[in-house]
Amino acid sequence: MSKIFQFGETIDGHAVPVLNERAVRAAAGILFFLAMASFMNAWLSGNFQPTRVFVVGFLIDFTIRIFVNPRFAPSLVVGQWVVRRQQPEWVGAPQKRFAWAIGFTLALTMYFLIVVNNVVGPVNMLVCASCLVLMFFETAFGICIGCKVYNLVNREQAQLCPGGICELPPDARVRTGLAQWAVLAGFAALMGVIAPRVAGSRPEPMGLPSAAADAAPAPMDPAEAARCKVPEFAKAIGHEAKWKLHNNCP
Repeated sequence: MSKIFQFGETIDGHAVPVLNERAVRAAAGILFFLAMASFMNAWLSGNFQPTRVFVVGFLIDFTIRIFVNPRFAPSLVVGQWVVRRQQPEWVGAPQKRFAWAIGFTLALTMYFLIVVNNVVGPVNMLVCASCLVLMFFETAFGICIGCKVYNLVNREQAQLCPGGICELPPDARVRTGLAQWAVLAGFAALMGVIAPRVAGSRPEPMGLPSAAADAAPAPMDPAEAARCKVPEFAKAIGHEAKWKLHNNCP
C-alpha cells in the first residue's frame, strides 16, 4: 500500500523524499501546451468547450499527484517516458507538493467556475492565466514559483532545489555582464523601430455578400436581449466585444 500512496521517492543519500525534476519539467511543458491551446481558443473564438475538458483533466491529474502518487499522474507518466534516457535530477518533494497544492486550488476554482457554474469572463481568464504563468516558469526556466512561496511560509527551508540554488551560492562565472545587457537593450530598441514598419496595416475584413449585407437584422427575443446586455464591469475595462464573443451574443 505504501508503494501506491506515497509522495516522492526515498533514495539513499537524500534527507528528504525526492522527485525527478526532468520529468516534472516535461510534464509542466505538456500541460502548458494544452492549457495555452485551450486558453487561446476561448480568448479568440469564444469557444470554452476545450477549456472545460482541459480543466477536468488538469484537476484529475493534480488530484492523483497530491493524494495518490505523482508516479501515476498521467502528465508525469508521459513526461517520465519522454526523458527516460536522461540522467535524473533529484529535487526535494515537500516543496513540490506545496507548489502543486496551489495548482490544485486553481484547478478546483476553474472547475467550479467554468464547468459547474458555466461562468465566463475576466475572473476565470485571470485564474487560467495564473496557471499558465506558473507552468511556463517551471518548464522554460526550471523556476518553481510555488516552491519560493513555500520558503516564505515554512520554517524548514526547501532542500535539493533545481540547479542547487538552495545549497550553493550563485556562480560568478555565469552572471550577466554589462555588455550583454547593452546588446539586449540595443536589440529591443531596434525591434521597436523595425516592428511598426514590417507589421504593415491590418488587412481589411472581407465584405459580406450584397444580399446578406442588405438584409435587415432579425429582431432579437427580449429574453435574449436581456441576457446579452453587456455588464458595466465589462464596459469599464474595454471588454465589451470580448464579453459578447464569450457569451455568444451578436
